[in-house]
Amino acid sequence: MKDKIKIGILSIQGDIEENFNACKDALKQLNIEGEVTNVKDYNEILDLDGLIVPGGESTVISTLLSLNQANWKLLKERINEGLSVMGTCAGLILLSKRSYDKRIGETKQKLLEILDITVERNAFGRQHESFETELEIPLIGEKPFKGVFIRGPVIKETGKDVKTLAKYDNEIVAVQQNNIIGTSFHPELTEDSRLHVHFIKTILKNKEPKNIR
Repeated sequence: MKDKIKIGILSIQGDIEENFNACKDALKQLNIEGEVTNVKDYNEILDLDGLIVPGGESTVISTLLSLNQANWKLLKERINEGLSVMGTCAGLILLSKRSYDKRIGETKQKLLEILDITVERNAFGRQHESFETELEIPLIGEKPFKGVFIRGPVIKETGKDVKTLAKYDNEIVAVQQNNIIGTSFHPELTEDSRLHVHFIKTILKNKEPKNIR
């Protein structure tokens, strides 16, 4: 019997379609029956096995999401309960405990404060300074992964439960903390879906029955 999972893409702003397609490709590669849906009604979060917070404008996503405190509280509760989540670029910032800007310092941006990291926004410069580079991510295989950095943040500090997945120029650019994966770059903007495959494997692991003693 095949596993069946439901993955949502938080559809406020950003790379929504790109993550949708990457998840579809990853499910196909794993030969897993699953559903990918765009999440606009936050009650849908209750039925999800996994959620992606896409890259985009972190301030816009944060502002619009926090307009409804019930939605904000629901999302935070579900992640704390173990909902598997992947945040890319803006999504990484939104999940972080602390964020500051390279130029202006501390920001008043509202964060979910779930992923135990400190993020420096726009660490690689502005839009015109976007770039692509090959990253070594041993967790997903020996073949380098193309990292697409668009106004990308870097992770300056990590908590004890946070595992570093990748670095660029000696800066941390991908991490995992139990059910949460965060990347400074945009894996959804490549044809390589290995990080989305890893995310789905994380979902399946979290769905496994826990041993009761």
